Amino acid sequence: MVYGKEAVRMKILILPSIIDLKQGLGCTPFWWQLYKALYENENELVVVPYLGRAVESPWWETYENPCLKESLLMKKLTDRKMEKRVKKEKQGKDVKKEGVFPEKLVQKLTSLYTVPKWKKKIKEINKEEDGFDACLTTNPLNQFEEVTEFIKDLMDIPVVYYEGDLPTILPKYALERGFRFNHFKNADLSLYDAFLVNSEGVIPDLKEMGAKNIHPFHYAVDPDLVYPVDVEKENDVAYFGYGSQYREKWMKKMITEPSKKMNGINFVVGGGHFGIDLGQAEFVGNVPYPKYKYFVGRSKINLNITRKSHASVYKTSTGRIFELPAMGAVMVSQPYNGLDEFFEPGKDYIQVDEEEDIVQIYRDLLSNENWRSEIAKNAREKILKDHSYEIRAKQLDNILYDCTKIN
Repeated sequence: MVYGKEAVRMKILILPSIIDLKQGLGCTPFWWQLYKALYENENELVVVPYLGRAVESPWWETYENPCLKESLLMKKLTDRKMEKRVKKEKQGKDVKKEGVFPEKLVQKLTSLYTVPKWKKKIKEINKEEDGFDACLTTNPLNQFEEVTEFIKDLMDIPVVYYEGDLPTILPKYALERGFRFNHFKNADLSLYDAFLVNSEGVIPDLKEMGAKNIHPFHYAVDPDLVYPVDVEKENDVAYFGYGSQYREKWMKKMITEPSKKMNGINFVVGGGHFGIDLGQAEFVGNVPYPKYKYFVGRSKINLNITRKSHASVYKTSTGRIFELPAMGAVMVSQPYNGLDEFFEPGKDYIQVDEEEDIVQIYRDLLSNENWRSEIAKNAREKILKDHSYEIRAKQLDNILYDCTKIN
């Protein structure tokens, strides 16, 4: 381990929930950008995923997932349950219990099959790599608890947990949100030497649940990978996301209703798992991440519509609020508690509220190219100044270093 004024250099074992972009989970591109920034900050990274296959990159070394086949089978089964949930939602049926596997069954399978394989793999990796300075994980808490304890005993290093889907991953939201697993339930949060969170409003909840040394750690972007592209603005209003749960109200207000009223104005929606009527918007399905910047770039207005809990709980970050400005988009957002602490409303983005005429806001923006250009310019400048993964990686380096001193 090398410590200096300019950099904290460590060998970090990273155990993410996923690293394969083909598995389609929205957090994965951000893990890539964060790990790249950690590497560029002169850290040595070893990445072993919990779900799906290991993926090599120029920035980290990998070892294969010891439960590769089991994890892919479980994802296939849960994907089917999620499809069933969306189908029922479109039919107006109660979907609260759809998409979630029985907790006792998951815990039993994990204890019998997953944990022993992971312990064996961790032991092999530790021997091969001759130890680590710290461990960073995003794996399901109550499934990975025994493995976390094993790492701490075997390596005598700090283990830091990063949760990027707060607050909706908390037990009081998880069931209705439709998560595959309620992994906070009965989990021992005190096992972790630090807890990184994307939502500042949930910190009191996490303290009550036993988490210690909690740090706000917000999403960001790598401006070298996420940037504006020079393409024709062929669409007027665009939205991309996965799942309509907890978004129904504002998707209807910002997409369904305006698209029916605004003749001649085209709306496009990408993503999937939408259980609501999208009005006259064109649904284009999944957009692979390398093509996402082109989807955004082709639209004059891009919408920020996020889960009710994300928008209402103070200063909760999602990837979208940084991606859109970084891509040069004009972002129009639903009401969002704390977004004004990341960006300046009216200058960097436009926020609508309950009483405003959203159709008129769209018309005003669409008719004023100079106004749109100014908003896009201001927002990207804010990204470069405050919200790059280079900045976040330095923050994480300091947290990990402090944990090694405490440990």
